[in-house]
Amino acid sequence: MVKKVALVTGAASGIGAAIATRFQLNGWQVASIDKNKANANLSIEADVADFKSVSAAVNRIEKELGPIECAISNAGHYEMKSIDQVSNESLQKMFAVHLGGLRNIALSTLPLMRIRKSGSLICIASELGIGGGELVSHYSSAKGAQIGLIKSLSMEYAPFNVRINAVAPGPTDTPLIPLDSPERTSDFLNTLPLKRLVKVDEIAHAVWFMATEGTFFSGEIISPNAGAII
Repeated sequence: MVKKVALVTGAASGIGAAIATRFQLNGWQVASIDKNKANANLSIEADVADFKSVSAAVNRIEKELGPIECAISNAGHYEMKSIDQVSNESLQKMFAVHLGGLRNIALSTLPLMRIRKSGSLICIASELGIGGGELVSHYSSAKGAQIGLIKSLSMEYAPFNVRINAVAPGPTDTPLIPLDSPERTSDFLNTLPLKRLVKVDEIAHAVWFMATEGTFFSGEIISPNAGAII
């Protein structure tokens, strides 16, 4: 039996690693695109913000593992700054990784899925792209842009049986949130109805559902966020 193939960007740690593990445990082959080596069937070290690198990686994955059935754009960059501290370079990096990375994955995989009339693209967005947040204007803007792109692409590719959706986590317990982050304090956690950070395995479960069971979802944004947005 031929195993299905999933591509996960940013699979070396955090949410991406949990997603990769979930798919592998369910019998899929997983390829990773990350600046660091990941625990995957095929780990390619590359920058998602660089289109040529992403395109070459996708071609290699399709050649070595087979057709990509599900592409998961997860690679991210996070920092907290007031808007007067956000330099042009910081803003450009934020958009290059998040919006540019998603665009590069989409541009490299969706035309192939369109030809095959089968496939799914899932973006790991953020609840901050829906509701905003303090000291994260550049991050929220980049995540909001991802959501806009997902919705537009879903309409473009739905006629070809290609589903495009997003999972928008709330504050999640990953290395992107430093140990001294305000988001780890009891004061912040008490503002959440569930009073805890989201677990990476919970995000991975949502992604797995969207990829396999949620076959009628197209252009949807589901947000496991511990009640941060109700």
